[in-house]
Formats: sequence, C-alpha cells, structure tokens
Amino acid sequence: MSQPRETSIFGELYSGYAAGRLEPGFALLVETQAALRSDVAERVQVSEAIASAMLEREAPAEMGADALDRAFAAIDQLDKGAAISQRAATAAGAGIDEVMGLPEPLRDAVLHTMNHQSWQFTTPGIRRLSLDLEGDAETELYRLEPGVTVPRHTHAGSEFTLVVTGGFADELGAYGPGDLSVKGPEHTHQPVADMDGICYALAVRNGGLQFTGLVGAMQRILGV
Repeated sequence: MSQPRETSIFGELYSGYAAGRLEPGFALLVETQAALRSDVAERVQVSEAIASAMLEREAPAEMGADALDRAFAAIDQLDKGAAISQRAATAAGAGIDEVMGLPEPLRDAVLHTMNHQSWQFTTPGIRRLSLDLEGDAETELYRLEPGVTVPRHTHAGSEFTLVVTGGFADELGAYGPGDLSVKGPEHTHQPVADMDGICYALAVRNGGLQFTGLVGAMQRILGV
C-alpha cells in the first residue's frame, strides 16, 4: 500500500499529465503505467476530464492559417518514423521479441531510440537503454536478468521506477508489473530482480545515481 507521501506524489503526477505539464519522460511513465493498470488508466481519465472541464472555461485561441497542413505533415512524419523503427527492430535481432511485447507507448519510444543507439551493458546481467526524449529528466529502460543484484546506490534527486515486466525487491518493498517505486536522496537501496523472469524497468529521474562501495569509488575516480 502506498504511503501518504507517495499517494500525494502519484496524484500530482497524474494531474500534471492531464494538464500537459509533464516532461516527456514522466509523461511516458504515466502512459506506460496506465497501459499496465486499469486503476491508473481510470485515474488518468478522471484527471483529464477535470482538466478538460477547466479548459472549456478558457477563451478560445485562433488557429493559424497553416495549422491543418502542419498537423498532416506531423502525422506523415510519425508514419515514416514507425517504418524506420520496425526496420531497426528487425536488424537488432536477439531480444526483439521482448521489446515488441512491451506496452505500446514504451515500445514506440524504445524502437525510435534503437534507430541510432544500442543497449549498454552496465554490470553482469544488467543492460540499459537511454531513451531519446526531450526535456531535462533522464529516462532509461533497464533489462535485468533473473536474480541479478543492482549495485547499492542513492540518488542525487528523485527517481521514479516503473516495473514493466517481471519484478524486483529492495529494502523498502517488492514491486511487480505496473508498480511504481519512488526514491529520493534520503534513500539508499539495492534492488534484486525476481527469479521468475526478465525484469524490464522504466526509470525517470531528475538527478543521477550515486553508487556506494567499490562501484561508488570507481564512479568518483572516473567522474561519471
């Protein structure tokens, strides 16, 4: 069960999405969670209805003469991007079935990134893909092998981690598909992936990771 602080954070996240105030990374987080959980989808719909009602009270703005042409051009660009992403997915080969099984909002972002960027190996059993999104927030998709342990770390800012498939547990709880873990500078944890399958986790943060122990020492030496 969510703690009061987390409940407030989640409410702000969903209302911010409905109002169009979120950075792309956080918007993707909400869309992916809504695709995984019907209760979140309902909360987002309620927030959108409230935002829509408030918008209707605003004075209408006049559209530009070329607004329709620009809209069609944007749609054409999306179609071209989807075709390129499918070719990139086919070329990627191994593991593409896993990517194609991700919820649509996340899958599209992953395929778009894979057009020009590859997965990075971090530590044994862990790969990450930095998603190509605008905004200041850092958005990454992690792939954890069953039972793998993530090096102990804390955070320079806030981190929202959504479990997409599989699951993991840390000192503060256990998380499965659709669950959202929120951590800040006050938290130090060491996630361990569940043993029953590959864990995909979407992490969005406004500050970098700070590792402890040997990994932390190497991080400080290398200045990363």
